[in-house]
Amino acid sequence: MVSKVLHVPLCTFAERDLGTTSRQVHAKQKALAQERKAAKPNSDSIARSKKLWEKLRRKSHVPKEERQKLVAELFDIISGHVQDFVFKHDAVRVIQTALKYAIREQRIMIAAELKGDFRRLAEGKYAKFLIGKMLEHGDDEVRDMIVPEFYGHVKQLIRHPEASWIVDDIYRTVATKEQKGRMLLEWYGPEYVVFHDMDPCLPLSAILEMQPEKRRPLMEHLRGMINQMVQKKTTGFTMLHDAILQYFLNLSTGSAEETELFNMLNDDEEGACYKNLAFTAPGSRLVCLLLAKGDAKKRKTILRVFKGVIEMLAFDRCGHRVILTAYDVVDDTRTTSDTILKELLATKFEKEARNEKLLGQATDLTGRISLLYPLSPTKPKWLLPHGDVEVVEEMHRIRTSTSRKDPETRRKELVDTISEPLITVIAEQAAALISSSYGCQFIVETLFGAVGDKTPALKAISALAKEQSNMFDSPHAGRMLKSLVQGGHWDNLRKTVDFVEPPLGFERLLLDGIKPEAVQWAKGSNWRVVLAVMEARDDETSKTLKGVLRTHRLELQEAASADTEVRGLSKSKLLEYLDSDKITI
Repeated sequence: MVSKVLHVPLCTFAERDLGTTSRQVHAKQKALAQERKAAKPNSDSIARSKKLWEKLRRKSHVPKEERQKLVAELFDIISGHVQDFVFKHDAVRVIQTALKYAIREQRIMIAAELKGDFRRLAEGKYAKFLIGKMLEHGDDEVRDMIVPEFYGHVKQLIRHPEASWIVDDIYRTVATKEQKGRMLLEWYGPEYVVFHDMDPCLPLSAILEMQPEKRRPLMEHLRGMINQMVQKKTTGFTMLHDAILQYFLNLSTGSAEETELFNMLNDDEEGACYKNLAFTAPGSRLVCLLLAKGDAKKRKTILRVFKGVIEMLAFDRCGHRVILTAYDVVDDTRTTSDTILKELLATKFEKEARNEKLLGQATDLTGRISLLYPLSPTKPKWLLPHGDVEVVEEMHRIRTSTSRKDPETRRKELVDTISEPLITVIAEQAAALISSSYGCQFIVETLFGAVGDKTPALKAISALAKEQSNMFDSPHAGRMLKSLVQGGHWDNLRKTVDFVEPPLGFERLLLDGIKPEAVQWAKGSNWRVVLAVMEARDDETSKTLKGVLRTHRLELQEAASADTEVRGLSKSKLLEYLDSDKITI
């Protein structure tokens, strides 16, 4: 028998007929609501704490001394009653504020009171944010209270609509290597949830080597977990990316399982799966491996997915590795140009907007990598972070058996496409580039590695040296000028310059610009640039500069006597070189 629930109105129609106004009705409703709240457990404590929270949340309006008193009063209220607050949507924010201003001992106290309830908190629509606050403001002790409570429940939590994001945030940001391993083990099957004698830091390949008889059920269970997540379109989790990577690394090349995984990831018209993968470390490595091991058709399919997000990839710490891999393994450079370079070089924009975009990318620590990577067969040490080097070397080993085109031929074809826009941005944005160290490095690498007419860019730099010589007083600008004058990178092993061909001839342009101030340059911070001009391959330029400097030898001697030696060099080298052509820089 189904019981009926009677809904009793806060005021009857009879009351309304007795001339009761709308304002009075609402006042009665408010009074009754407050009575119901007051009847709930801890209502007084919650009400008091919320008043304190109202003051504390206005950080800029509360002096430090007053805030300390308010926090102390707040902890007097919540101590021993934290659980009564955290599962109420309007009270949990009080605990979050308490964590924000708490000292370490108070944060540990809150965590200790909640011990045993962290899984329930993670599943709460509002309480899950409290875990994030605890980890944000906490330390290793708090983290080690929280994470173990998820063990044995990872499979359920990662598919929970509320808990999945906080669990993955923990996995991605604060979990130790051992904790991440324990969480990932649960993807391999129920027995890895129950039995904990397995070293959690072992990769899947080591587990399969130790237990070869379990390979089939383990891989099938892992594939099933991956497929469920992909089909539900919940592919933004780093833990999932790690699981897919481990699965892929243990498949035989060219196997049916490998093809099935490719089809599974590709079964998304919007390409959300690949896009999510590309922006995490394990996910980007997986996409790089798929590009390196795939055939021409698969590579084209994958790259087409990233149309419209190439710029985001280029600026991302992990995403740009996908672009570098495409440079290295895709034989059809027209495909690379159409899918990557057109968007990377902003070819659809007007000239001014295009130059602004390229300027922003050239002066960004990560963004510049995708522009400069193809320009030299030997990459500068400062260009690629350690993580990039490992991925690039791995892809180079794979491409020996999957790519047909000669790597140097492929690189030169890319350079042909990328050179003209990069030279143009130097010619038109020289001053902005020279003002930053990244911009100076970009200028040097581009003018050494690009092909085509570089004269406009070189003239723009020499014109700035003539008109705004103070721009070059910074160390990075001086190093840039010295490198351009030398005409190539300095090889520290062979103690010589690797000249670019054809020669830049920048020493002539620079001398034409700074000749009236050559003595001031020689006496100032950029005396090494002057020395480099005298060492230049163009003998006529060298002789002209020496003639100018010899007429001011006394001034140079005074400057050299006051100079201090740095790395075995001082301005006295200029004087020595005026008398001997055998002194090296």
